[in-house]
Amino acid sequence: MRHAVEKHFRRASEAASEAFDPTGIPYIEQDIRRATHIRRTMPVFLTLRDDEGGSLVTAMLPQPGRSQPEMRPVIVGPGNSDPYPAHGEAIAVLGTRFGITLDRARCYPYSRS
Repeated sequence: MRHAVEKHFRRASEAASEAFDPTGIPYIEQDIRRATHIRRTMPVFLTLRDDEGGSLVTAMLPQPGRSQPEMRPVIVGPGNSDPYPAHGEAIAVLGTRFGITLDRARCYPYSRS
C-alpha cells in the first residue's frame, strides 16, 4: 500500500483480534467467530481503482450505520499524495454511499491550511 492507511489497517486489525473473547465458544468455531468479530469491529478499508485496476484513492471509513464520532476518516492517494484534486467527485460519491461527508480538511491527513 505504501501510505498512511496501511499503518491504520495493521493497528485496527491487531486491536480487533486482541479484543475478541473466545470464552464459551466451542473451539472449532473460534476462528470463524474471530473473523466475524474483526469484520464488525474494524473500520472499513476501501480502494478506488482505475479501469486497469490501478490504485487511485485509499480510504479508511467508519463502519456504516455505526456511530463512531471519535473515528476520523483517512483518505490518501498513492504514496500519501492528495487525491482530492483529481478524484474529488468519486470521493464525494463514496461519502454519499456511506452517509458521511468526506471533505479534504477532515480526511486528508497532510492538508496544509
